[in-house]
Amino acid sequence: MNKCRSASLALLATIAIYGCNGSDNGDNGTSDNLDVVPPAVSLSYQVVNQFKHDTSAFTEGLSFYNGQLYESTGAPDSPETSGTWIAAIDLSTGKYDKKINLGRAFFGEGITFLKGKVFQLTYRAGKGFVYDAGTFKKLREFTYKGEGWGLTNDGTSLIMSNGTSNLYYLNPDSLTFIKMLAVQDNNGYVENINELEFINGFIYANKWLTGDILKIDPATGYVVGKMDLSRYSGEVKSKNSEAQEMNGIAYDSMSRKTYITGKKWPVIYEIKW
Repeated sequence: MNKCRSASLALLATIAIYGCNGSDNGDNGTSDNLDVVPPAVSLSYQVVNQFKHDTSAFTEGLSFYNGQLYESTGAPDSPETSGTWIAAIDLSTGKYDKKINLGRAFFGEGITFLKGKVFQLTYRAGKGFVYDAGTFKKLREFTYKGEGWGLTNDGTSLIMSNGTSNLYYLNPDSLTFIKMLAVQDNNGYVENINELEFINGFIYANKWLTGDILKIDPATGYVVGKMDLSRYSGEVKSKNSEAQEMNGIAYDSMSRKTYITGKKWPVIYEIKW
């Protein structure tokens, strides 16, 4: 996906938001609070298991619901990808049970499960979908301006990224804006925030086109930790030359296991930290 670095804010059409990225909170993307933002701690981890992953899946989201792993994908122009869908994954076999298949009608993005519903973003169509989490029947559509990238929730609100340094909290019932969280580290505002997962009180985020997972404090927006998985981004490309950047984080609160994968990766990794 050739996502634009200067992506417009992705919010509902009814919301008035000022500024185009994190620079609306500082001078040219630099923070006025650099002296109080401590450097992110390097997070250690280990890979404890590997599972098969569909190399035609252009991964845009990874999420657990009731102990079941789900994946959402996008549909770039490349015919080697399998389109936009949401599917349950059987980790023991690598098989997919597609619950929703939008083909190439939409470029799917992040998903999250909350209050018995599935919320799905699309890339540039300015449209999102809400489904019943049990039947996957479509309940409604909603619109927003700009781009949709990652999606997660904190148990109460939806949290959305659009590739800038800002995260947006939305009411899951009305899909209206609650607040904005600017993500920054000791070097300034951190752009290209992509796929998201809320784990034990923190927001974890893939940084687009890198092998980094950022640990973000939702109280401040500060990046408090950074996990470097770039070695695995290189490893998967040796197995599949078409593999692209890492773009999937899922945490199973029942088993307390974390899984990562990426676009057209041949592997889903289970990691422990």
